[in-house]
Amino acid sequence: MSEVMLRVARPSDAAAIQRIYGYYVDNTAITCEVVTPSIAELTGRITKTLEKFPYLVATLDERVVGFAYVSPANPRAAYQWTVETSIYVDRNCRGKHVGTRLYDMLEELCRRMKVVNMTAHIVYPHDDQPDQYLTLASPKFHAAYGYRLAGRFDRNVYKFDKWYDMIWMEKAIAEHGHDPVPIVNFNAIKERFFGE
Repeated sequence: MSEVMLRVARPSDAAAIQRIYGYYVDNTAITCEVVTPSIAELTGRITKTLEKFPYLVATLDERVVGFAYVSPANPRAAYQWTVETSIYVDRNCRGKHVGTRLYDMLEELCRRMKVVNMTAHIVYPHDDQPDQYLTLASPKFHAAYGYRLAGRFDRNVYKFDKWYDMIWMEKAIAEHGHDPVPIVNFNAIKERFFGE
């Protein structure tokens, strides 16, 4: 049986990422985008993220089957210890622990970078009932990973002719101590994990 492998994303992965992400844009309310980004746009996002933060892909038999990255929760300096996570798995690879592998690595990298808080912003059914565009899989996945509900925003998202709520979940991965050390750039630690 093939093993899921992880590596740092490359600009050349943009087409594979577009293939995975486009399904969620077109068919689900999981993402708030309503038009699938172009390959050029996704290439730019990968490049921009990797200037400071991890952007990972999971491969199975050398085929990209998932991706995950973190970005600043807010660009202002006092927020630097808090990141927002994003993760998407090829719909045909669910149940193969792709998401788990990606999240395990993201969390470890964030610890090494001195991140304190990881957050997830998740679209949620306003009436608490899943529909054809949105399941409860993401909040359940995050809760199982130790994330807790931190807030809920009433009908912030409109997609597929329907209003959805937005929930924020968070997980502290380090102590909230006095005088935290500045965030370490991902590029300063990636070699020990990926040999790059």
